[in-house]
Amino acid sequence: MTLTLRVLLLLGLCWNTISEGPPSSPKSPAGLEFQLPSTNYETKDSYTPGPIGVLFQMVHVFLHVVQPNAFPEDILRKIIQKKFDLSTDYEKPESVVLTLKVVHYEMGIIVCATLGLLFVVLMPVVGLCFGLCRCCNRCGGEMHQRQKRNGAFLRKCYAVSLLVTCVVISLGIISGFVANEHLRAQILQTRKLAGSNFRDLRTLLNETPSQISYVLGQYTTAKEKAFSDLDNIKSLLGGGIQEQLRPKAIPVLDDIKAMAAAIKETREALLNVNKTLGELKKSTARLSTSLQDVKTNLEQSLNDPGCSVQPERATCDDVRTTLNQLDDNTNLGQLPSLDKQIDNITHVLQTDLSSLVQEGYKSFNDIPESVQNQTVDVVSGIKSTLNSIGSHIENVKEQISIQNKLTGFSDQIDDVETYVHRTLPALEEYNSYRWLGGLVACSVLTLIVTFYYLGLLCGLCGYDRNATPTRRGCVSNTGGVFLMVGVGISFLFCWILMIIVVLSFVVGGNVEKLVCEPYQSKKLFQILDTPYLINEEWKYYLSGMVLNKPDINLTFEQVYSDCKDNKGVYTALKLENIYNISDCLDTQQFTQNVSSDFENMEVNIDNIVLLDAAGKKNLQDFISSGVDRIDYGAYLAETAKTPTKVNLLTFAHGLEEKANQLPQGSLKRSLASNAQTVRMIYHGQVVPLESPMKTLHQSIQDLQHQSSGLGVKVHSIISSLDAAQNFIANSLSSVIVQETKKYGNMIIGYFEYYLQWVKISIMEKVAACKPVATALDSVVSVFLCGYIIDPMNLFWFGIGKATLFLLPALIFAVKLAKYYRRMDSEDVYDDSSVPGTWHLNL
Repeated sequence: MTLTLRVLLLLGLCWNTISEGPPSSPKSPAGLEFQLPSTNYETKDSYTPGPIGVLFQMVHVFLHVVQPNAFPEDILRKIIQKKFDLSTDYEKPESVVLTLKVVHYEMGIIVCATLGLLFVVLMPVVGLCFGLCRCCNRCGGEMHQRQKRNGAFLRKCYAVSLLVTCVVISLGIISGFVANEHLRAQILQTRKLAGSNFRDLRTLLNETPSQISYVLGQYTTAKEKAFSDLDNIKSLLGGGIQEQLRPKAIPVLDDIKAMAAAIKETREALLNVNKTLGELKKSTARLSTSLQDVKTNLEQSLNDPGCSVQPERATCDDVRTTLNQLDDNTNLGQLPSLDKQIDNITHVLQTDLSSLVQEGYKSFNDIPESVQNQTVDVVSGIKSTLNSIGSHIENVKEQISIQNKLTGFSDQIDDVETYVHRTLPALEEYNSYRWLGGLVACSVLTLIVTFYYLGLLCGLCGYDRNATPTRRGCVSNTGGVFLMVGVGISFLFCWILMIIVVLSFVVGGNVEKLVCEPYQSKKLFQILDTPYLINEEWKYYLSGMVLNKPDINLTFEQVYSDCKDNKGVYTALKLENIYNISDCLDTQQFTQNVSSDFENMEVNIDNIVLLDAAGKKNLQDFISSGVDRIDYGAYLAETAKTPTKVNLLTFAHGLEEKANQLPQGSLKRSLASNAQTVRMIYHGQVVPLESPMKTLHQSIQDLQHQSSGLGVKVHSIISSLDAAQNFIANSLSSVIVQETKKYGNMIIGYFEYYLQWVKISIMEKVAACKPVATALDSVVSVFLCGYIIDPMNLFWFGIGKATLFLLPALIFAVKLAKYYRRMDSEDVYDDSSVPGTWHLNL
């Protein structure tokens, strides 16, 4: 234990944390995560005996019945504290009381051992007396069998009872054989168990320096991450400032950009409308002239003398009534021109609003570049500080010269391993002798029960109910002889077997109750953790030996539990009470310098102008252009009309029908000619007008929609622009301070996370002492209790049960032998003349 504690103490050099306990696991920053490589060990942390474990549990239950008392913690404490010596202190009252308590605790074992010793003493005496008595033809030694009415029933009862007893003895013998072989096999496994534990301990020693190097070496990863972010300050810090300004600036710039495009689109729309309107005015004028010419020709034709007589006169009157339909239906010529609005917008476009907006975008997009240019010196200084931290970490790594010190402990482990491997052959040799002795004991019992089985077999098979006792067959007689031979061997060896049972029972039972069970329940550790127990001047022995501070509550139970949970030796041994990891990894001065550099970082961004005065005036001029004051209703009303009042094709068709009603002559030809002219006007002038008028109508609608609420839109844009510009002017400095602090915290956070991870790793993961707890479990729970005590207890339980049942077995065998052996004389019974009477003839 001292060697183990010294190893654990050494592994904790230069490690400490706050006394409040291990820090909580830190949250990993984005893109930075550390993971200590795991260490694999050979030895299993649990032991299962396999199917034989059921038999072990049966023995445990028996021991609990025999020894139901709780673990005597107070008794052991007093014995250790008082250094009780029965030879000198037996007269003291407290010694008497302590002795009585010990006797009370051991009462069950004492009673069983006393009964066993009584069996040892009495069985040879009884066997001697029984043998002498038999030699004197007493105690069933006379070769004469008394005839009884229930003789057949007694013979069967004795046979069944002996068979059942032999079965019970056989089960005990089997348990003895199994336990004896299991103990031999497990002892042979001890070399492998010891080797794996030593390799695990050596792995623990060898891996610890590399774990320390790995933990300290991860600073490079944190530094490289910080350097990467410092080199990327343009997007991280500058981009962060941009993101804070973006909701204010970009929507305004996007609206101004859209308005600049709308101004150009409005001018193009006005030009298209004005141009189309002018062309339509000319086309409608030509149409009106053409229709007027046709109307004049028709009026002249209707003055023909032929129209004065009936029925031609009626036709001419019909034609004359339709002449008023040959008129232009639109008044496009009355619509005013859009030249004034076009001139106003052209004047507005003399200022390139799109270029001004791009200047605003540029001033916004130049923020990251400006930040980078202004922080070159600061970033260089921070990098230098971080390099200094790295040099400090390297110096710490060199100061922990743990490898040289571990070499000495490795040598001690080698010495212990050499001693163990030198001792194991002797243990295996003694185990072979023990195995041979156990085999002999089980064989003796096997021999006895074999004679009983042979006696039962021969007796049952050779017994003839019709044969008289003096005429029994050879097989039946041999069965009786086998039974008596078994009885004789039982008297010769049962007391020796009981001596073996008593000795192994006392040792195995006490070790199970005083070592194995309290070790599993950790009560054994609680005994060792009793204040002032081992050293009267130290309250806690372990803390006094390890920490040189006996008042600190460091217990064997806590150390074992922590190691069992694979915690680091730093936490298990509470090394924070003597070593301070913050002193070994004190980088507070460096981190304060980095924090100060970020706090003193000056970033001036005072050239952000979203839109200058010329741009704002340009927007206001656009409002005054008069586009939103155009009488769109008049334009839409005229462009929605058809070019003519009547469909000219229908009019021409009707004119032809009327001409066909007239007789041949100049009037008919004139009407037909004018009908043809109307068709030509329709196809040549009306049809080309329809599509442009529809297009113009749609364009005017679009222009009306585009200019609707124009003043409100522009005023809203200007208001948002002023608000955004005021925010930039008044709040930009606070945004810069906020983002700079956030950026600095991110950089510093890498190292805070690293240092926190270092503390957690050293406290909980580096030099995890599970191999030590496993080694202790291997010695006590596995080797002593699992390999030795459990099989030994099963051995004495098995042969003890078998030996104990030899007593009823030999009684039944002696009784049953009379019914199988050939007698020298027998009782003869004849019927008397008097009914119901018998006469004995010798």
